[in-house]
Amino acid sequence: MAKRPTASPPSPQSPPSRAAFVQVRGAREHNLKNVDVDVPRDALVVFSGVSGSGKSSLAFGTIYAEAQRRYFESVAPYARRLIDQVGVPAVDSIDGLPPAVALQQQRGTPSARSSVGSVTGLSSLLRMLYSRAGRYPAKQPMLYAEDFSPNTPQGACPHCHGLGRVYEVTEASMVPDDTLTIRDRAVAAWPPAWHGQNLRDILVTLGIDVDKPWRELPRKTRDWILFTDEQPTVPVYAGFTPAETKDALRRKMEPSYQGTFSSAKRYVMHTFATTQSALMKRRVSRYLIGGACPVCDGKRLKREALSVTFGGLDIGALSQFPLAQLADHLGDAAIDGLSEEKRLAARRLVDDVLMRLRPLLALGLGHLSLERATPSVSPGELQRLRLATQICSNLFGVIYVLDEPSAGLHPADSESLLASLRALKAAGNSIYVVEHDLALMRAADWIVDVGPAAGELGGRVLYSGPPDGLRGVAESRTAAYLFPGATNDAADAVDARHRPARRAPKAWLRLEGITQNNLVDVDAAFPLGVFTAVTGVSGSGKSSLVSRALVDLVGAHLGHEPVAAEDDEDAEAGADLQSTTGGRIASGAETIRRLVQVDQKPIGRTPRSNLATYTGLFDHVRKLFAATPAARSRKFDAGRFSFNVAKGRCETCEGEGFVSVELLFMPSVFAPCPACHGARYNEATLKVRYRERSIADVLGMTVDAAFEFFAEEPALARPLGLLKGIGLGYLRLGQPATELSGGEAQRIKLVTELQRTQRGHTLYVLDEPTTGLHPSDVDKLMAQLRDLVDAGHTVVVVEHEMRVVAAADWVIDLGPGAGGDGGRLVAAGTPDEVAANADSRTAPHLKAAISDSAGSPRDRARSATR
Repeated sequence: MAKRPTASPPSPQSPPSRAAFVQVRGAREHNLKNVDVDVPRDALVVFSGVSGSGKSSLAFGTIYAEAQRRYFESVAPYARRLIDQVGVPAVDSIDGLPPAVALQQQRGTPSARSSVGSVTGLSSLLRMLYSRAGRYPAKQPMLYAEDFSPNTPQGACPHCHGLGRVYEVTEASMVPDDTLTIRDRAVAAWPPAWHGQNLRDILVTLGIDVDKPWRELPRKTRDWILFTDEQPTVPVYAGFTPAETKDALRRKMEPSYQGTFSSAKRYVMHTFATTQSALMKRRVSRYLIGGACPVCDGKRLKREALSVTFGGLDIGALSQFPLAQLADHLGDAAIDGLSEEKRLAARRLVDDVLMRLRPLLALGLGHLSLERATPSVSPGELQRLRLATQICSNLFGVIYVLDEPSAGLHPADSESLLASLRALKAAGNSIYVVEHDLALMRAADWIVDVGPAAGELGGRVLYSGPPDGLRGVAESRTAAYLFPGATNDAADAVDARHRPARRAPKAWLRLEGITQNNLVDVDAAFPLGVFTAVTGVSGSGKSSLVSRALVDLVGAHLGHEPVAAEDDEDAEAGADLQSTTGGRIASGAETIRRLVQVDQKPIGRTPRSNLATYTGLFDHVRKLFAATPAARSRKFDAGRFSFNVAKGRCETCEGEGFVSVELLFMPSVFAPCPACHGARYNEATLKVRYRERSIADVLGMTVDAAFEFFAEEPALARPLGLLKGIGLGYLRLGQPATELSGGEAQRIKLVTELQRTQRGHTLYVLDEPTTGLHPSDVDKLMAQLRDLVDAGHTVVVVEHEMRVVAAADWVIDLGPGAGGDGGRLVAAGTPDEVAANADSRTAPHLKAAISDSAGSPRDRARSATR
């Protein structure tokens, strides 16, 4: 029986009055079932529940959305048109609602010019500091703050245009094997397939010997092919030999077509600068050699700006410091010798910078530098950057709504996060947090638990009150993990604390001399055939070791691009080149046949990409519909049942299922298509039925419902069963990719990979796979990963969740600190061995998790009876 909030629920401090609550009535956003709940103000409130239960719909989709709507009603109508607004939430009423600020998980803006300094506002303060209080060379006029910005024409280095790096191509980079002939694709930088063949045919017409080894061609000819800016257009005789082409030219035969030549350099540089395809950008980037700009030495600014110093350093050097080192330098900077006016400006600006740095350091972000591009910053780090900015804003009476602020945070840094949240609360604000972290739940003043399950099986408030009161809520899956010794229905369904036996490594993959970011000449050994967790504080070098070095070196050994579980179609068109990994594989790679890297990037950028299309199961669904008697009689093929193809989709909404209604100064409203009523298909297509269901009906099914409906179809039952087993049974087959969380996207990618036929030993690499997952969903994910290891494969994860680390076969701990204080292998061994290491900051937290995994008395009794 769900516990309802009383008129005056108890509080750890003093009993709040009814007026001290945000009172929500009749919330129906997404899967919420007419929810009534009272949430206290001036408190740290955690919204908990399994993934997809509706907690974000309540916190963000209802409470924050209504607060934002009310604010925008006070804004001038014309100004509203310029602001990105959320829609009107489906709720009867909300009383006692203050203004709200949302700090959500999101990727950095796709621009190398957006940086940590610009997000936090620190770069602007430093520019003012150098402009007003910097030491100038003799006779140099004072510069404005804009002159110290690489993002302005007056400040940017004229050679690299403010990027700090320049890229060039060389003969060695574009022709890696000079023993090959042009016909055998010696010019590797040229495009593949027909385009590359076209360029080779043009060279035949120009009389260049394409059958002579590259190294034997004259230097002048080689340079022209690779570097010329000329683009001659000549007749091309496709399929002709050089002798036949020469004869055809002599006889002035009609050519197959006129072809235009482009040098290898021109093709690479033009493609890298203009292509919208992440795959093409990645391909041509192999042939580019990047280096620091020789004019500004990688500092992105013009020479006049770099000649100004403060504390003995120019602003470019200061921006490259980790934030912790920046704070130390500014705190010790001498201002003697400056004029009185400059000393006053320096003191004021330095104090302001240090005040803004303190919350950043407290939130475990001291390893970041001001020049660090935001696309390279994790969503969790980016949210904490914004949180630190809010701490400095000194707002009062505001509701802060946060989305998993502990994501990507090591347990050693969690106390600092909690202290920052409490500081915001002490300033007179309310903190509403959507969170899966058990430690944060225990520290909360209030918990709103939503569930009991996901999707249609969730959407109810099971409990709203102080954390201890959740202990006796039988339906709560959160309670089973928050109170391990509690007896309830959810606890009986979970046996996560029974630790499986450790597996012994079958072999070892040894890497030597790894150099990547803060890793310098590091040796590491990864056991094969087991489950390995790589740990360490944020910024210690975990992702550099695993997601970069390990993936790069094994991928190079296999001789091809790593098999990604996606097309990376959301990659930024302007992404910069990544630094090359130094090091080598010493031994052990010979047994690895495949490499699969699974990350949390979205599976699509538009609503047309969905779970069914990404996993490939929709192809089988469409074939089933095309095979029905009704479809055959109408001569409908499988393409007819795609909402991306004109012949079967609704032409009014073009297969979207909805239309946008512009309301001038009010936010746009998306309404069901008036023609298909959201079905996405035209009437003729919808008349075709498979077991009394239309194609639109199937897309509207949840994974659980589809698993039962297609139980007799092996091609569909397997992927649906995997999705169900990994905890995604609540998702609809047609649910747009844009509505999926990072954790959901990663699990979908993993299922897409698991359903493929496994050939040979595969190395699976995952970066923080438990981010965004409820502990019960973590158990489901772990079961799938254990099955991979049981099948003979190797799984390596970068992870902060100590329950996962405690269940691993092997642990590699990096640190001891972040940035320059990290990058070293602190400990390696079984979880018990690492937990006993006195130098490891992970050890005490891992020890506690191991102790908990041994189970409560009740768990040990259950294990003893097995």
